[in-house]
Amino acid sequence: MAQESDANFEAHRKTWHSFVRLTIYTTVGVLALLVLMALFLL
Repeated sequence: MAQESDANFEAHRKTWHSFVRLTIYTTVGVLALLVLMALFLL
């Protein structure tokens, strides 16, 4: 039972790291888009 819990925790941890990475990349992308819009549209 403990091994199954460890496997679930490891899968959860990998999913969490992927989510955080996606969130960071999305935030950086949106910020870059806003900067480019400010440069070209204002």
